Amino acid sequence: MSGPQCCENPPTLSPSSGVGSVIEFGGLKSYVSGPSDSKLAVLLAADVYADKVAAAGFYVVVPDFFYGDPYDPANEEKPLLVWKSLHEPAKAFEDAKPVIEALKSKGISAIGAAGFCYGAKVVVELAKSGLIQAGVLLHPSFVTLDDVKEVKAPLAILGAEVDKLSPPELVKKFEEILLSKSEVGSFVKIFPGVAHGWTVRYKLDDEKAVKSAEEAHQDMLNWFTKYVN
Repeated sequence: MSGPQCCENPPTLSPSSGVGSVIEFGGLKSYVSGPSDSKLAVLLAADVYADKVAAAGFYVVVPDFFYGDPYDPANEEKPLLVWKSLHEPAKAFEDAKPVIEALKSKGISAIGAAGFCYGAKVVVELAKSGLIQAGVLLHPSFVTLDDVKEVKAPLAILGAEVDKLSPPELVKKFEEILLSKSEVGSFVKIFPGVAHGWTVRYKLDDEKAVKSAEEAHQDMLNWFTKYVN
């Protein structure tokens, strides 16, 4: 989403995919899935694994922070930098606040959030603000050392060995900062042999890629199970 690797091998979408539904939630068109009476919720920013997380018992919300305007590499009139200027993560963070309030108003008592690529910046802002109980960043983009220094909620970071946006050297610095914050739980892992975007953009016939993505998804679920309760 913030680099070519996130736009490769896009998912095949169909009107019947998913077991949830699309509703307006917190002022945004959102995909929701999972038990509506759950007291535990996860906000995803923003990708396609809501049903997997919901199957673990969470009420999952995937807000459309792009307002129906996802990045399209084929659209020459709106190259990446132009598109990003119209969809800054700071705006998505502000848009996430009413979603969090809507979750609380329906009786949710604990909220986690996971951000893939672009969405990681949104989630780290939520973790800095104290609005969530735990966060997970998967191949993050735009996240800085200063961001990590200000995190208040337990944070897991899942990085790729090949990643120009968050190279292993930067992820290791994130880890050093988190380890120095004894009051904040943390988990940092760099996945070998994978590139930025690997958890959401992989070929189903690539056994190694599927295994690595599934491992990351399980790490994410384990983190939420531990801290969103």
